[in-house]
Amino acid sequence: MAEENYPDGLLYHPEHDWAKIDGDVATFGITWFAQDALGEVVFFEPPSVGSAVTKDASYAEIESVKAVSEVISPLSGEIIEVNDALEGAPETINDDPYDAGWMVKVRLSNPAETEQLLDKGAYEALLQG
Repeated sequence: MAEENYPDGLLYHPEHDWAKIDGDVATFGITWFAQDALGEVVFFEPPSVGSAVTKDASYAEIESVKAVSEVISPLSGEIIEVNDALEGAPETINDDPYDAGWMVKVRLSNPAETEQLLDKGAYEALLQG
């Protein structure tokens, strides 16, 4: 399992999801905190390429040995790619939540929504309560 970390350069959603912005495309995943709370991930059910996601709404399910949880979209847009490698190795989400454990890539429909997300410092402050 990965060591606790929250990389600079990502934007964070209060529901423990992250977004990496590259132009009008964002890569989504869950944070170290989320994967740690879930425990060992055993299944990830991605959405279909071409489906729409809405900020603050569930777009996928992730199953761990503890529970089934919804994955919340940090931004709105259209799914343009899913991380198919997670189907055969869902534990990658635990091992490398920010790189190999990314979940989907989304073409953003409202890039201004990024202003509502948290930077690393604000997210870490949220975790401190």
